[in-house]
Amino acid sequence: MSIQSVCLFCGSNSGTRAAYTHAAQELGRTLAARAITLVYGGGNIGLMGEAADAALAAGGRVVGVIPGFLKEKEVAHHGLSELHVTQTMHERKALMEDLSGGFIALPGGFGTYDELFEMLTWAQLSVHSKPIGLLNIEGFFDPLLAMVKHAVAEGFVRESHLALFVVADNLPELLDAMNHYRGAPEGKWLSHDHI
Repeated sequence: MSIQSVCLFCGSNSGTRAAYTHAAQELGRTLAARAITLVYGGGNIGLMGEAADAALAAGGRVVGVIPGFLKEKEVAHHGLSELHVTQTMHERKALMEDLSGGFIALPGGFGTYDELFEMLTWAQLSVHSKPIGLLNIEGFFDPLLAMVKHAVAEGFVRESHLALFVVADNLPELLDAMNHYRGAPEGKWLSHDHI
């Protein structure tokens, strides 16, 4: 599998560690170097802005998707290859999914988790079969991964569905794992036993 476009979920803040900013910049440069389109939330701030600027500076194609109310607050990036404006946050996520061949999450807050878990849920329900990667910079996602494993232990997530996403602490390893992604071994969460 060769991914042509990657959707980035990450913070509209930069966080407290320089490593987060460096990772966002490396992601932008690497995608540009590999001729992979960066799809993201369309902002010019935080880690998302860093990734977009780095990709653009390296000659990459960057597509933003932003709801109108955020664009009006002047957080939209105006130097992108394309900028799509949606009516709602729901439409934004649907369009980002449609434009992307895979997803990468960098450190972020509620919005990042919302986008990540929506894509995981859609994969769980076989709405899509695209690779989802967590770039675990300095262990940022360790608590989240522990929570997911706890949900498995408590019977709320199938252990096999841990294969819905890949995790790495460096970008080359993550992209390699995403390119070899083959989808979850089970197509859906619900079975007749659960109905």
